[in-house]
Amino acid sequence: MSWSGPGFIIAIIAISTFGWLVSTWIRARHGYPIENEWSGVAHKGDPDAARKVELLTSENERLTGQISRLEERIAVLERIATDPAERTAREIDALR
Repeated sequence: MSWSGPGFIIAIIAISTFGWLVSTWIRARHGYPIENEWSGVAHKGDPDAARKVELLTSENERLTGQISRLEERIAVLERIATDPAERTAREIDALR
């Protein structure tokens, strides 16, 4: 390969462009802001992202509590359905 020919310069440009494309793809794939070489950051994140995360976190906590209460109710219903009728009748009479 000739180090002084135009092929070497084209190879350097192609390698640099390919490296930039791979770097940009990796950054975009993992959620990092994509940078523009002339004006800084070309894609900024959502300005309301922190608020959305907070709302989703509170909703997640609420739903987790609701699921645990439903699991307890299902366990009681399973116990009632599988226990003998006499035992259930005795427990109901004991509560009166």
